[in-house]
Amino acid sequence: MSAIVNCTDRQKPELLEDTGFTGRAFKPGHRWKVLGIGVAANASFSATFSGIPATAVVLRQGYHLGNAELGLALGLLGLGVALSELPWGLLTDRWGDRRVLLIGLGATAAWLLVMAMLVVPTRSGIPDVTLLSASLLITGLLGGSVNGSSGRAIMGWFRENERGFAMSIRQTAVPLGGGLGALVLPSLALAFGFGAVFGVLAGASALSALFAWRWLHEPPTGEGAVAAAAVVGPAPLRNPDVWRIATAIGLLCFPQVAVLTFASVFLHDFVGLGTAAISASLAAVQIGAMVMRIWSGRFTDRHGNRRQLLRLCSALSALAFLVLWLLVLVSPTMPGGQFFPMAVLPVVLIVAGISVSAWHGVAYTELATLAGAGHVGTALSLANSFVFVGFFLVPVAIPGLLHLWSWSGVWLAAAICALLAWPIFLRPA
Repeated sequence: MSAIVNCTDRQKPELLEDTGFTGRAFKPGHRWKVLGIGVAANASFSATFSGIPATAVVLRQGYHLGNAELGLALGLLGLGVALSELPWGLLTDRWGDRRVLLIGLGATAAWLLVMAMLVVPTRSGIPDVTLLSASLLITGLLGGSVNGSSGRAIMGWFRENERGFAMSIRQTAVPLGGGLGALVLPSLALAFGFGAVFGVLAGASALSALFAWRWLHEPPTGEGAVAAAAVVGPAPLRNPDVWRIATAIGLLCFPQVAVLTFASVFLHDFVGLGTAAISASLAAVQIGAMVMRIWSGRFTDRHGNRRQLLRLCSALSALAFLVLWLLVLVSPTMPGGQFFPMAVLPVVLIVAGISVSAWHGVAYTELATLAGAGHVGTALSLANSFVFVGFFLVPVAIPGLLHLWSWSGVWLAAAICALLAWPIFLRPA
């Protein structure tokens, strides 16, 4: 990550020479193709790690799982990403984003295709929870390549006053892929089975790999480029500020993971919604998150207030989940029977889900800036390791919380996690 393209919409459309091994020349607008590749790569994997949990009700029925087994299977998908993120990030800083992204997306597509053929319920038998869980773990191990490599590419091709906006657009890929997964995959599983689900996800990863092969290259280092932010301070794994922001990102993702993995079960079991209404609710969360991520990136680029926005998102998320906790407590006593929870609780859940999903691009940009240009892949992967620890721990913990305190305990725990992240985002002296 030695350079970024110095190009804005006001520049002349002259070619920017890449003096590296590719010998290519790029127009200033090529950075938007790179951003598009980052969006496609993240959306394809988000459709996997967010879309499969959206099928939780069908998954539980089709594979004959209890809530604890369901939580374990979904949690191991997140654990796979958590374990592989940092190694993939270190490889990205050493090998470059193109090579890592191509390897990761290609291997993910191939593995999902194997799952579509071998790890699906059929008339002759149903895969046991061990096989399903191990398969999802491997999916996560391979998919951990996407975040650090695509983030490094974007930080390399965009200037400082564009990076928050660009990274936020990239981060909209997470709710975009998750929203499409929530809309399509449950109905696809009901109609055609999980072979179709895994096959569609394999195709999405393969298509993203094709885009990366065609257009993703290292940023130019010739006269048309300017030096990126200097690498200052310690390497990210020895930088306390990087660890603090990465920890806060992980904490604030815990309640988001609760929404992504078990909101469909909550809306089905507690609220009483059907498959179509559940899919629409989860899609609304993802669409709202996309809009807010783009807005927050543009807003903080203009005002230089990333830490303030991160603290605001933490506080609003804690408040939203506290309201949800209170409503779950009082809903059995409200007049009108099932009408109150069906009318109000999905709306509050959507607001809480958007609040806790609006900040990602801003946080990753702040983290990459702290790390320095040469360590972007490592820093982003460190943060995502914390994020996907949440994708492992939260689905495993939720069945226990349900057993002890029902859904009120789940949403109260989510509020506490969001509140704990608030002081960590304070700007250091």
